[in-house]
Amino acid sequence: MQTIMVFHSTVLFVANIDHSKDFYTGLLNFSVEYDFGKSILLNNGLSLWEIQPGHTISQHLETKNTSNRFELYFETENIDVVSEAIHNAGLKLLHSLHEESWGQRTIRFFDPDDHLIEIGESLHVFINRLNTRGLTTKQIAEKSGIPFETVLNLLSR
Repeated sequence: MQTIMVFHSTVLFVANIDHSKDFYTGLLNFSVEYDFGKSILLNNGLSLWEIQPGHTISQHLETKNTSNRFELYFETENIDVVSEAIHNAGLKLLHSLHEESWGQRTIRFFDPDDHLIEIGESLHVFINRLNTRGLTTKQIAEKSGIPFETVLNLLSR
């Protein structure tokens, strides 16, 4: 009998669960699906966990972020509104809103525990923005690296 595993969530170890909960629910507008006190699961599959002293994880692993070896990536339909909220919150930025070489606009910043977060325009939004700018379907496909047929489908929505 084969055991089937299903991806459940990504867990971020945080220094202060209340501070992190406020950040992810207040600024990024995620809601709490389950709250177990020092561990919560957000509605997007992201979990936050304040590891307690003496827990087996803290005995064997340094849980404080020291390397930024990954980023959490989210998309939005309105990057300008999100960018303004991030700037107004006074967060530490990796970079302000800018356009990537493939045409998508993104902003990168750090959460309270220095986890790197990227928010970018949704695929549909940035493809349509490039089209509005005057690029042809072929030019959009070449610039973005998105297959021509996918660009056509996104533009027809």
